[in-house]
Amino acid sequence: MNGELNVDLDEADFLAVFPLKGDGRARLIGTVRDERADRADSLTFDDIKGRAIEHMKVATRKVNWFSTYHVHHRVTQNFRKGRAFLLGDAAHIHSPAGGQGMNTGIGDAVNLAWKLAAVIQGRAPDKLLDSHETERIAFARRLVQTTDRVFTFATADGRVADILRTRVAPIVLPRLVELAAGRDFLFRTVSQIMLNYRGGPLSEGTAGYVHGGDRLPFVFAGGQDNFAALAEIGWQVHVYGTPSTALRAWAKDRAVALHQYDWQLEHAEAGFAADTAYLVRPDTYVAVAGGTPVTLDRYFSARGIRP
Repeated sequence: MNGELNVDLDEADFLAVFPLKGDGRARLIGTVRDERADRADSLTFDDIKGRAIEHMKVATRKVNWFSTYHVHHRVTQNFRKGRAFLLGDAAHIHSPAGGQGMNTGIGDAVNLAWKLAAVIQGRAPDKLLDSHETERIAFARRLVQTTDRVFTFATADGRVADILRTRVAPIVLPRLVELAAGRDFLFRTVSQIMLNYRGGPLSEGTAGYVHGGDRLPFVFAGGQDNFAALAEIGWQVHVYGTPSTALRAWAKDRAVALHQYDWQLEHAEAGFAADTAYLVRPDTYVAVAGGTPVTLDRYFSARGIRP
């Protein structure tokens, strides 16, 4: 109970201990794969608190909540049918491996919310709502496949699987997490900030290493935080360097917020190109990378969107 994530890759059971706020508080997640699984709905904590928990040397004084569930890996065929939309667990369900369920559901909701608002307010056609499925279903399928593989690794039977899980993984995985690159990759993956909509119907252009469809990279440089502007929910343009006079006039005429950041080395390191425009969607993803007043007008006109 040291405030860290602990995992027991036992030959018979799998147990993960997730720290919660408060002294001595944690969430335990484990598997039941023997005859107890046949009566999962009637199981109590006393039925499952044995082997794996004893190996972790966890003394349980109080159980605040206990439940069982069957792990499924499924994605719905459609995220939209007419006026009905699916998101979160209604659209895709998978194992808790990686703790991706809540983040994915929130991502679905954010993706749909600004589009619904635009259509309801008459600033975009109904067709915009079709992009919710296009942008989210590919990620959902990939996520389900990934969590399925992780869950299979953690629970697979057989001598080879036992050796990999109980002998190799406990040595290799902690070493990877100790590396800065390993921690960075793990953080970006679990937090889903690497998720992008490149090649999607609402994504255009490339400038520097930033593509249309990427999540806007975060930069704090020269005393300026580029994410502070995102507190204002709406279309906006970011320029790292000096915006052109034509771009300033375009933003003013169309009432689109223009945020200018003095060029710093950190901007280049984050992947931005100097003095170019990045059109940012209301959900903080880059719509157009390397835009000009002409290309930005064409972007909105082609989609029937009024920012």
